[in-house]
Amino acid sequence: MRSDHILLDNARKLRRNMTKEERHLWLDFLKPLPETIYRQKIIGRYIVHFYCAKSNVVIELDSSQPGDEEAQKRHKEKDQYLDDLGIKVLRYTYQEVSEDFKTVCEDILSHLKMDDEGNEEDGKVAEDTQHVKPADDISLRGKTARGIVKMANHLPVFGQLRVNGDLQNLISEHEREWKFPEHLVNTVIDRELYKMELLEKKDDTRPREQRYVILQLHGGGYYGKLHNTYRAVATYYHDISGGFDVLSPDYRVAPANPYPAALQDAVSSYRWLLQQGYKPEHIIISGDSAGGGLTLALCMFLRDHRIAMPAGIITMSAWTDLTKSGDSYQDNYDSDPIFGGSKHTLVFKKGYYANHDPAKPYISPIFGVYNQFPPMLMQVGELEMLLDDTRSVAAKARTAGVKIREHVYPGMFHVFQLGLNTFPESAKAWEEIQQFLHIITGEGFFS
Repeated sequence: MRSDHILLDNARKLRRNMTKEERHLWLDFLKPLPETIYRQKIIGRYIVHFYCAKSNVVIELDSSQPGDEEAQKRHKEKDQYLDDLGIKVLRYTYQEVSEDFKTVCEDILSHLKMDDEGNEEDGKVAEDTQHVKPADDISLRGKTARGIVKMANHLPVFGQLRVNGDLQNLISEHEREWKFPEHLVNTVIDRELYKMELLEKKDDTRPREQRYVILQLHGGGYYGKLHNTYRAVATYYHDISGGFDVLSPDYRVAPANPYPAALQDAVSSYRWLLQQGYKPEHIIISGDSAGGGLTLALCMFLRDHRIAMPAGIITMSAWTDLTKSGDSYQDNYDSDPIFGGSKHTLVFKKGYYANHDPAKPYISPIFGVYNQFPPMLMQVGELEMLLDDTRSVAAKARTAGVKIREHVYPGMFHVFQLGLNTFPESAKAWEEIQQFLHIITGEGFFS
């Protein structure tokens, strides 16, 4: 048998360790990368499946078990052989892709030859996966981030843990201590039933009444707790705002603490800010996903109980409809990289509202009224099942006379803004947030 036939036969045997679904997910993840060869390519005595010819990079998904010394030995020999040929091997385990897809994305992109806008410098970009709506103006970095998100959320075990909220809590319990920049100080504040974290500039001598503050309500489907991703977001909020303080409550979550626990903690956090001397006109409430819905529910509660309203509201991919009545839950079922294609995700869990009516406005703000609301910025991705959650609320708020900026980002996925500045679409969203923060009382920003 010819040597290349032997190599191909061995490659087929190795691929049997991956399910058909896993291979398709990995392929979807790699498709947007420049000059990727999808089929087997023989390089010397080895088979490679994903080879970026322009950048001389091989990308591999490691399906071996942890502690498999024989596999590690083979990897080392292969890497050395390809390195001698000037080819870099990027190898990632399922766990790495699932738990830290942002870092994987950054690592891959750092080895590919692309311009400052995240597009390949020359050559043809492979067509995007057929399961995603075409959007010609999506950057290569944006497509890659979308592919990584889809991969991470559909991997066996880890993907399911991620989409049902369990992985976030495991990460929160076991993640390393977050290191904040030296010019900032993060103070953990113990409340009776939950904790909060206040991020502020070190040695800031200004009284509270002179400061601005962002009340950040994290996402996680009302199941996930505060973790390092949101500490990074808090730091980013501080930086782009020019020095705003950031309060991040680690509010109680389901199933142990269903509604109204999260709302009670959000109200308590807002009252604490007022008690500390922050002026309501200096408070901005922001939230992503469930935190976005909680942001709107909090403001409804404040208005209904005649508590001074904040200066503004920011929502990212807000989950406002726990009844899932919007058309986008069906229209984007196959295109949503995170929640699509499965009824076993956070979107379909009922533990948060438990025995309450999910159509209650404090649970599903889409059914509430928006008179007397402060200025709002609402961002959402085009591919989201939750797309109509933002569109419908924006329409109601606009009808109620609220100043609102609604932005649907083409080709983007749920809470894509958590990518911060790693790809152009996320960076643009944060530029919009920065603008909102700086001219929140001005004209010309709202549509």
